[in-house]
Amino acid sequence: MGVAAVGAMLEDAGQGPEAIAGERTALLFATAAAYAPSNREFIEARGGSMYFPYTAVAAVPAEVAIEFGLTGPYEILVGGAPATMRAIARAAVLLEMGACDRALVLAVEVFEECADLFQRLRSPFDAPLVEGATCLWLEPGEGTLTFERRRGREDEGSVRRRIGEMLACEPLAALALARDRAGLEATRVHGSWRGETARLEWSRAPYRTRPRAA
Repeated sequence: MGVAAVGAMLEDAGQGPEAIAGERTALLFATAAAYAPSNREFIEARGGSMYFPYTAVAAVPAEVAIEFGLTGPYEILVGGAPATMRAIARAAVLLEMGACDRALVLAVEVFEECADLFQRLRSPFDAPLVEGATCLWLEPGEGTLTFERRRGREDEGSVRRRIGEMLACEPLAALALARDRAGLEATRVHGSWRGETARLEWSRAPYRTRPRAA
């Protein structure tokens, strides 16, 4: 799913894999549950490729990095929607520092392998859990970005009401829906996870899209 999401992003941008390969592309990965399959593989000793449990969370972005030849800065953030928004803010810092020329923010969520855990914890989700994979391509630009976080749940998520609970994928899905709906220059997204609420706002739309024909 992670590889497919990056492939779809490249198609949307009208670019091939060579456009992101190499050391000048940063990869920031966010998830709340996508490492469940590799964790289960290790814990249940099912004869997979996982040898150390602490590497399990890196399985998804590692596959993406190998597939597309990404050798630049690399970060993993675990959590729901605020983790993805924090990843975008971290990407902005890397771009501003000149540590990379472009940054990919990837979020993947799968639930089948950990459905029993969610059921046992009786997680207070008010919408169905929806598996997904999303990827955002960021480059330096003229806009401004604001990231804020605070304690407490603030549910303004139209994505949650429209699609379902996507956890870390929610902010990127919200951006995609906003672009498809109105192509907004200014964009704001909210998200909550375990008592933390985050807000992310751009003064200009943070999208790289296929150039329009003249």
